[in-house]
Amino acid sequence: MALRVGVVGGGQLARMMIAPAVELGIELRVLAEEDGMSASLAATAVGDYRDAETVLAFARDVDVVTFDHEHVPQAVLTALVDAGVAVHPGPHALRFAQDKLVMRARLQELGMPQPDWAAVTDAEQLQAFLDEHGGRAVVKTPRGGYDGKGVRVVSAGTEADDWFATLAEDAHGGALLVEELVDFSRELAQQVARRPSGAVRAYPVVETVQREGVCAEVIAPAPHSGGRLQEVAARIGITIAEGLDVTGMLAVELFETTDERLLVNELAMRPHNSGHWSQDGAVTSQFEQHLRAVLDLPLGDPSPLSEWAVMVNILGGPAEGSLDERFDAAMTDHPAAKIHTYGKAPRPGRKVGHVNVVGDDLDDVAYEARAAASFFVD
Repeated sequence: MALRVGVVGGGQLARMMIAPAVELGIELRVLAEEDGMSASLAATAVGDYRDAETVLAFARDVDVVTFDHEHVPQAVLTALVDAGVAVHPGPHALRFAQDKLVMRARLQELGMPQPDWAAVTDAEQLQAFLDEHGGRAVVKTPRGGYDGKGVRVVSAGTEADDWFATLAEDAHGGALLVEELVDFSRELAQQVARRPSGAVRAYPVVETVQREGVCAEVIAPAPHSGGRLQEVAARIGITIAEGLDVTGMLAVELFETTDERLLVNELAMRPHNSGHWSQDGAVTSQFEQHLRAVLDLPLGDPSPLSEWAVMVNILGGPAEGSLDERFDAAMTDHPAAKIHTYGKAPRPGRKVGHVNVVGDDLDDVAYEARAAASFFVD
């Protein structure tokens, strides 16, 4: 009988696990939030991932449960574990991806390099942090933010009053996370795969290019990242994976500062946008690796297939028509480009697909990827 992996969440990450699951002989099952989602090809159930009974029923006949996102409530995750379901990553690890304040505190315990930070519960505390950090800082909601949502640069303690008011209305109370505004030269990402039995593999550190809080491009490996930088980034990723007991794929988003330090920005415990290049640019893609890892199978080789890989996100999509209508022209003009679409309706700023190009000349690879992606947006 084939091994069975249940993925909670029907988005594009689950969609991109389908092909490697087929190749590995794994039966992939998906609990989608609604009909017609990106991973509908593998959706065997539709339901609310916040409802324990729904998720328990979905998990009844699988060997392991994993995730397309980190939003499944801790109570649901704990119910799965209590029922004897193998959950990777487990609730004890996922809580660090679900709550940025909890994450910051644990990374501090592990001695990981990170921005100065504090938990603040009112404008007075926020202003005190600002006064100590040059008058500007980044405020984040601890839970639920992604792709630039729940993040705000402020220069006065009162500029987060609406968020403080929301916290005051929450029966559980809480605090906001404030971080120093880091003077960075670029953003990087380090991916690590870890099995439940403890084996780990690190991918090359990559450079990510953000536009309006959303990842637009990824260059793999990050230019000028040989030797010391790669060693330090990999050590940070492995230390976090082991210290938080992450199983599956872990992405550590990093700032490289102007004085050449690396600081941890965010964590993701699943396949991640920064690793999409690996579909066509690595011996083992992050999606295959995640399936191997959560099933505690031997991990694959994360080495690049070519000197360079560039991933360009397709953001928004065409103003009229569908992505499919653009394929012929894009593939004709750029036959080396690998085009991946997510089955999503176009919407401003939405990630609806991406393009990968690999090769030995970075300028050529970047041009081909950007040019091919341009066919799909107006």
